[in-house]
Amino acid sequence: MKLALKVDVDTLRGTLEGVPRLLEIFVRHRAGATFLFSLGPDHTGRAVRRVFRRGFVGKVARTSVVEHYGWRTLMYGTLLPGPDIGRRGAAVMQSARRAGYEAGIHCWDHVRWQDFVVGKDAAWTEREMTLAFDRFREVFGEPPKTHGAAGWQINGHALRWEAQRGFAYCSDTRGSHPFLPVMDGAIIGCPQIPTTLPTMDELIGLDGVTPESVDRAVLGLTEQSPAAGHVFTLHAEMEGMRLAPALERLLDGWRAQGYQLVSMGDYFAAIEALPLPAHEVVMGEVPGRSGKLALQGSAR
Repeated sequence: MKLALKVDVDTLRGTLEGVPRLLEIFVRHRAGATFLFSLGPDHTGRAVRRVFRRGFVGKVARTSVVEHYGWRTLMYGTLLPGPDIGRRGAAVMQSARRAGYEAGIHCWDHVRWQDFVVGKDAAWTEREMTLAFDRFREVFGEPPKTHGAAGWQINGHALRWEAQRGFAYCSDTRGSHPFLPVMDGAIIGCPQIPTTLPTMDELIGLDGVTPESVDRAVLGLTEQSPAAGHVFTLHAEMEGMRLAPALERLLDGWRAQGYQLVSMGDYFAAIEALPLPAHEVVMGEVPGRSGKLALQGSAR
């Protein structure tokens, strides 16, 4: 049974502080993982405009955003200039690769992508993705092979761009098993490996779940493994910092349940030769998260 770990790295603080701690944890637990990096400016403070989105204020209150991100990060792009993550965090990103971990693109500007991509045209979308693609190549000396959309926000232009650039697979959606995405009535050739499990921050504060019990809540969902296994998304700013103890308990629990903890690339390699079903990509809600996300829809 395979369980892939996908690490979204959203901020400069998450890069400089969260990633090194996660590397130490993963090495100690003999766990594979894929790090998806934000490569441009950290404009986290601009996320304040989401205050009008249904469910956003409640999520902020439940998950102690200030504790996870820090006041300085929450002022980037507003009261403070947004630092260039790819420039200042390049050495840490490279250290993940030297340690044997897969790396890919999360985004160029996390807030801009998450807040606007769904309604943007091809030119805007390709500009954002090309900026991230070129910076990744600058940092790592080779082109990326995977992309995982910030906030699970995606449009058809981005899905087609991924296929045109020859990405091996991408993970832009939430769902139940790997599939070929269908958008605007057309099948797109780059496979999607969706996140199958809720994130820790989606669970904390709901139904009595706390940071001390969230690992047990997740383990309750993985007692039985589906044929395709699972994909779990964690965040450098959370599991790499204040939620690190919960992550360590979770990794031990998954080992006890019989899972092999792998990178997204290793997960994909095990299914690469298999025929994949085609599914629509639709926008919908996920419990515990505000707004709509890209979801694995009905089969075609």
